[in-house]
Amino acid sequence: MAALVGGGKCHYDEIAMAHPPVPSPEWGDIVSPKEILAWIRQEAVRAVDLRFMDFPGSWKHFTIPSERLDEGSFEDGFGFDASSVRGWQQINESDMLVVPVPESAFIDPFRQDKTLNLFCNILDPITREDYSRDPRNVARKAEVYLRSTGIADTACFGPETEFFIFDHVRFDQNRHSAFHYLDSAEGQWNSGLDIRPNQGNTIRHREGYFPCPPTDSHHDLRSEMMRCMIDSGMTVEGHHHEVASGGQGEIDLRYDSLVRMADAVLKYKYIVKSVAHKHGKTATFMPKPIFEDNGSGMHVNASLWRDGRNLFAGSAYAGVSELGMHAIGGLLKHARALCAITNPTTNSYKRLVPGFDAPTTISYSSQNRSAAVRIPVYCVKAQSRRLEYRCPDASANPYLSFAAMLMAMLDGVINRIDPGEPLDRNIYDLEPEVLKNLPRLPATLDEALSALEKDHDFLIRGDVFTEDVLSTWIRDKREKEVDSIRARPHPFEFNLYYDV
Repeated sequence: MAALVGGGKCHYDEIAMAHPPVPSPEWGDIVSPKEILAWIRQEAVRAVDLRFMDFPGSWKHFTIPSERLDEGSFEDGFGFDASSVRGWQQINESDMLVVPVPESAFIDPFRQDKTLNLFCNILDPITREDYSRDPRNVARKAEVYLRSTGIADTACFGPETEFFIFDHVRFDQNRHSAFHYLDSAEGQWNSGLDIRPNQGNTIRHREGYFPCPPTDSHHDLRSEMMRCMIDSGMTVEGHHHEVASGGQGEIDLRYDSLVRMADAVLKYKYIVKSVAHKHGKTATFMPKPIFEDNGSGMHVNASLWRDGRNLFAGSAYAGVSELGMHAIGGLLKHARALCAITNPTTNSYKRLVPGFDAPTTISYSSQNRSAAVRIPVYCVKAQSRRLEYRCPDASANPYLSFAAMLMAMLDGVINRIDPGEPLDRNIYDLEPEVLKNLPRLPATLDEALSALEKDHDFLIRGDVFTEDVLSTWIRDKREKEVDSIRARPHPFEFNLYYDV
């Protein structure tokens, strides 16, 4: 059944959510090393790609001939230099192992030689312990901690991941100059371009939601992305053009459990970028590439389940249970700290500004899309009930983001945190005296990192996030991003100050 369109963003299928979310293999019935090896021989797979995620959130890989993979590989793993991976080991402690996860296998749709991709966990070669700074390990520990609480056995996540497809991009930064230049045939700025023919199918700023072709010039491109995702074992609900001019789009996946959905986000981004590249275009998940137009978010739908029952369904506000309201309370209480993980770039905070369908205040509502937490009301069945956390963007590391969200929700449930009264009015029309009293999301990455320094006890419960993980995250973000941006002249400063 296709996703309901009411506003275009109901991303949990009503019928599917009426049944418990049962984890199943991503790739047919092949779940054991022996079965994978038999399939490799049968299908003449020539290469195996071993993939893992670095600390900030980029997918890494190296490739071995398929003949080198055997049953022992899934236990022994393969060695690599972890000192060359951002945020990981020092040069004097560089050796680590990647250990393939058999149930994660999928065929790469873009390689010339038939290639099997495998997600990997990272282990210490001496102790054989899972590596604390492996983001996938953090997500796995979050699921273990969830079950240990007895509150629920499954946390489901359904991200709405937005992106831009550009025709051309240039940027440079050096000691004496800095610039960026983006272009898209859809961009409103090309409406007056003197070319023959200029067919006029540009999209006005902030008016790109749901246009039909030929105005939506990326329809076929997104359909190809969608089919690649399906062929790679993902369940897709639909795709559409998003609000911004210049080629903004969204492809929606069906919800899944935490680690599996974080895996899916990596596949999603890989496929979007690769299909765009195949057609001579470029795709980006940068939150705010275009000034004064909508940015790209990753609104995350979330719910907790136990024994096949959605624990967020109830009779409180907007049909949410008391437990669900406490989960909202946890997200709101820790929203400022969460931003350091769910909105981890300096560019993220150019999206979290008033007037652009992105949250700026720490509030919740049943329909208000400018609230940090929204409860969708067009999915009316009890088993479809969930919350939508609207702060995150897709520059985030999905393993860390979903794990941090889960830990905040669990803190809310454990401590019965009251989210307060909902804010159902248009936030941008509120009287100044009312608006100034509303708690605000951080305005900068530095502010969010300071909030995380003060508020992170909820993350280290169950050893899910460790002090080492958090201190490394905060230090690297400050030194390599915040301070680097702060130290450089900005091009707009020349407009403001050159003649002083």
